[in-house]
Amino acid sequence: MDRARPRAHFCSIPRCARGRARSRIAPYLLATHPLTSPACPAKPHSVTSFLLAHLSDAHIGPIPQFLRRELLNKRFTGYMNWKRRAGIHNMDALAAIVADMLAQAPDHIAMTGDVMNIGLPGEFPIAKAWLETLGDPQRVSFTPGNHDAYVRANLPWINETFAPWCSSDGESHTRFPYLRIRGEVALIGVSSGVPTAPLVASGRLGLEQREALAAMLDEAGAKGLMRVVMIHHPPTQKGAGFARGLTDARQLEALLAHHGAELVIHGHNHRLQVKHIPRPGGAPAIACVGVASASAVPGTPLHRAAYHLYKITTIENGWRIEGRVRGMSLDNARSVHHVTDLGAIAL
Repeated sequence: MDRARPRAHFCSIPRCARGRARSRIAPYLLATHPLTSPACPAKPHSVTSFLLAHLSDAHIGPIPQFLRRELLNKRFTGYMNWKRRAGIHNMDALAAIVADMLAQAPDHIAMTGDVMNIGLPGEFPIAKAWLETLGDPQRVSFTPGNHDAYVRANLPWINETFAPWCSSDGESHTRFPYLRIRGEVALIGVSSGVPTAPLVASGRLGLEQREALAAMLDEAGAKGLMRVVMIHHPPTQKGAGFARGLTDARQLEALLAHHGAELVIHGHNHRLQVKHIPRPGGAPAIACVGVASASAVPGTPLHRAAYHLYKITTIENGWRIEGRVRGMSLDNARSVHHVTDLGAIAL
């Protein structure tokens, strides 16, 4: 997608397993997903809606005080890179994005990683305090990014710090993947943040996490739930540049295509992007939507600070998903306090 301003898009209802004819649906529609699996129970014809907000890559600054020895690893190159790009991430812009998002009264908020910059010990309490401003952990989900898992020493701190936002229903400990059911929506969070070498920003799920994800997708699908996968890195093979993507993207793509999902949301690239994972047997393709950094000020229109809103509505035998972008446009690029509606997410 390369337009400066996302525009309304008319898409068609995909042909379902019963051979239902294609038809036109309302404008601003991201996707319509009929249930196609024989394992799924029939959904009652009742209309309910769920509003999901998605933001990512806050990169909260400035970097707190640190000891010199804390930079004797990958953090040194990360610190030098942060100094070079420190002007990109504006905390006033981030505050405006959060205030506008909360004013929309979403039912749930997904934050897909990179709340930190170089994973210093002093960044963890700052990140935790900021997540608390988004709302009760039962209404906020978090998935760590590569800047959160910057070095191997960060992994235990991630488990300890972010447990309220990274746990399955009824649990209090960090688990990846985790499953949260809100009404008829299954929110599944996975962690793609892993420690890497300097100048490398790739991610990985690993076999154990992928197998658990497959089981959760099957479980939620069998219950007739609308499945949203939350991840930091793009889930597709060409979703990010060299040394920035998932090293097991091919396996994840195949897993999603086989087990199914209705929506995948991610960050990492600091831009609005939409890709699809095709599914066999005429099943609807899976929309994979990336969001811009929630704090970025300069750059092209698709890179400026923004967040996404998804209105998920039950329809007969499926769901309708409407996506919109709210953020800073060309008209208000000089103001970091004004957030506006930028239009529909077009596929």
